[in-house]
Amino acid sequence: MPVGERLIIDQARWVRMKGVVFTEFLDFVSGALGSDVADDIIDDADVPNGGAYTAVGTYPYTEMQALVTALSRRTGKPVPDLLTLFGRHLCRRFAVRYPEFFTVQTSLFDFLESVDAYIHREVHKLYPDAELPVFRLTRYGSDAIDLDYESCRPLEALAEGMIHGAADHFRQPVAIAKLRVEHPAGPFVRFSIKHAA
Repeated sequence: MPVGERLIIDQARWVRMKGVVFTEFLDFVSGALGSDVADDIIDDADVPNGGAYTAVGTYPYTEMQALVTALSRRTGKPVPDLLTLFGRHLCRRFAVRYPEFFTVQTSLFDFLESVDAYIHREVHKLYPDAELPVFRLTRYGSDAIDLDYESCRPLEALAEGMIHGAADHFRQPVAIAKLRVEHPAGPFVRFSIKHAA
């Protein structure tokens, strides 16, 4: 294995995710495909704890990679497509678990603008060790925004699914274009989001 690839894998081992994402992912798989498939991907991924995740725990991001890759092998669907579907599901679940995040704003764009300024601050109160992505929003009138997503985890497909889930919640359908931006301060993904007719 080339040194660069080994370094990326070693760095990924130190990146962590909150257990609520793992528990919701396994619930998503069970609900869509059955609990047997959820058990199968846990076995296929050979995760160290045998899939015994708790919502308040913190786990290596590489375990989520392994679970999603195992699901991709089982279903034949590409990993990004699965992450987008899961992101939509996760947004719906967060609207149930944390309704206060979704009732403060009345529109999709206002909600997305509140992610860094309000929601992530509140999430840190619940989970002080959470490693959260950064979202920067630029408005272009009332119908279009750019949302820049920066994270130590390459989960832009999950973020895109969550944006669609939020659009569903606010009943404001959108069209999304995605661009990876190489920047001296570090790469990020720009979502250009427009209200759909």
